[in-house]
Amino acid sequence: MLTGEIRNKVDNIWETLWTAGISNPLTVIEQLTYLLFIKGLDDKQLRQEKKAERTGKPIKNPTFGPDEEHLRWRNIKELDPKAMFERIRDEVFPFIKELGGENGDTYRKHMEGAIFMFPKASTLSRVVELIDQLDMKNRDTKGDIYEYMLSKLNTAGQNGQFRTPRHIIKMMVELTQPKPLDKIADPACGTAGFLVAAGEYIRENHAQDMVDEKVRKHFKSDMFTGFDFDRSMLRIGNMNMVMHGFEGAMVDYKDSLSSETEELRNKYDLILANPPFKGSLDYDSVATDLLQTVKTKKTELLFIALFLKALKTGGRTAVIVPDGVLFNSSNAHKKIRKILVEEQQLNAVISMPSGVFKPYAGVSTAVLLFTKTESGGTEDVWFYDMEADGYSLDDKREEIEENDIPEIIKRYRNLENEKKRERTDKSFLVPKKEIVNEDYDLSINRYKEIEYEENEYATPNEIINGKNDKPGLRQLAEERLKLLRELEEMI
Repeated sequence: MLTGEIRNKVDNIWETLWTAGISNPLTVIEQLTYLLFIKGLDDKQLRQEKKAERTGKPIKNPTFGPDEEHLRWRNIKELDPKAMFERIRDEVFPFIKELGGENGDTYRKHMEGAIFMFPKASTLSRVVELIDQLDMKNRDTKGDIYEYMLSKLNTAGQNGQFRTPRHIIKMMVELTQPKPLDKIADPACGTAGFLVAAGEYIRENHAQDMVDEKVRKHFKSDMFTGFDFDRSMLRIGNMNMVMHGFEGAMVDYKDSLSSETEELRNKYDLILANPPFKGSLDYDSVATDLLQTVKTKKTELLFIALFLKALKTGGRTAVIVPDGVLFNSSNAHKKIRKILVEEQQLNAVISMPSGVFKPYAGVSTAVLLFTKTESGGTEDVWFYDMEADGYSLDDKREEIEENDIPEIIKRYRNLENEKKRERTDKSFLVPKKEIVNEDYDLSINRYKEIEYEENEYATPNEIINGKNDKPGLRQLAEERLKLLRELEEMI
């Protein structure tokens, strides 16, 4: 939890860059990411040096050699603005782009394509000074600081990307309950919010399991995988994982729907995602086995096909989809829904209000939860009609009291109790047979019953002549004529 003081410091950093002309939030985040990365390298070596002092053993593969001490944060920050500007631009950036050593490949991926965009020395010097004042020693604080920076990304990206609200991510993680030995993936990871939240869930709920060497090794190496084809987002996503203490995560450049992703097959226990809904792709650019599952150019359907290919048998998914996936009548839409219901196990459909993604977009969405079985297993599908997520559904998205998310999590974990729920309630179970009879329509309105209050309306004669003590149109007209005559007499 960030204090007001830390928030103010971050706001000051942001305002400094904004005032200097760097007004694109994504660019601001990128520039700050580069500086935080530079500082992180020095912090890591400082920890190694202290450990070496205690143990008397030399550092293995230090980031900075004896001839590179002048490139460390602690030395850079002491320079005058002009010298600092030139050293970072001309020496530090080239150095970290070609960084070798134990984690060289990881660091290169962080900085691949990095462009130094600080307009002047005074701006850089001020930002370095403000970053140096941030307390980055505590892992949770580091993560919260970066999350706060990411919360300022209030503009939609290209190709239909927009940042998933953190509380929606957390809800999806709580519903899927990641396990200590799960291999977790997000094939459209963006800023890696789902991977971060899954890692935090495991830390909080499986702390005892982390004592096991096998679990600890898995957690630090191959537990988390993320792919994206936006290099700016990848740099930010990589840093997000590092800031939260998940340095071993594999967050890499890849178009997950392309034919070059054979490694994304039968590999993962859990997929959490909000893939881009960018419209149509060319068939030539899509992996053949995905088109064999569902021949379509729609990315939202192709990603569902991808998840089914990428999961191990028994693997589970929570994915955000546009509402059209639930009810659109095209052959491709019907086929993907039929696959989920007949060939896999469709667990739940959670319809979300259209304001959840404001101010990025007003699109109506839902969360699908399903398990890969390759042998069916769908019996009853749980539907929930979310009306509130704890924030106003306008562009301001201010915190409010109404919030269905705690109830969603509680009810999903106790589905036996849902069998008694009425179709007029917010949540209820629908038998597979009924879904089949409705041509695999998954929109909640197809199954929800609405209670109507009976209203008694007056007859035409009663409207004209009145009823009981209520005057009709005739009496009202006579009253108006009487008032007009009185007014004329006064004149």
